[in-house]
Amino acid sequence: MTSTTPDPLSGLDWVKKRGMGALAEKMGFEWVEFTVERCVATMPVEGNTQPVGLLHGGAYVVLGESLGSMAANLHAGPGKLAVGIDINATHTRSATSGLVTGVCTPIHLGRSLTVHEIAISDDQGRRCSTVRITNMIKDAPQG
Repeated sequence: MTSTTPDPLSGLDWVKKRGMGALAEKMGFEWVEFTVERCVATMPVEGNTQPVGLLHGGAYVVLGESLGSMAANLHAGPGKLAVGIDINATHTRSATSGLVTGVCTPIHLGRSLTVHEIAISDDQGRRCSTVRITNMIKDAPQG
C-alpha cells in the first residue's frame, strides 16, 4: 500500500492486520481512522497515569510515536520500513480521566524521510500534547 491508495478503509484494515504491538495493546490503543493523510487513535487515561493521577507524559509520546511510525510505514509501501530517528513532545495540559485522542497528520512525506505532527486532545477537545516524529525510510529486511 502506498500514499496513492484512495480507500480510507484499506488503511484501517492494513493497520489492524499488521497489529499495533504489545505496548500499544497494553496501553489500550484503539485505531479509529487510518490513511496516509490522517491517522486517529484513542487511549484511555486509566492505567496510563503517573502516581498523582495525571496521564504519564511518556504515554503521550508512545501514542504519538505509534501513530507517526505506522503512518510512515503506510506511506513507505511494500518492501520498505520506516524507523523513528527523532521524536519530541510538548505537554500543555494534563488529562486525568476518560480518553485522549491522537490525530496524526504529515508535515513531510518524502522518499527517505517523513515528518508527522500528532495533536493529542482530551475528551473536551483541549490539546494536551503535541508530538513531532521524524522517520527514516529504508529497505525492509529480507525474510
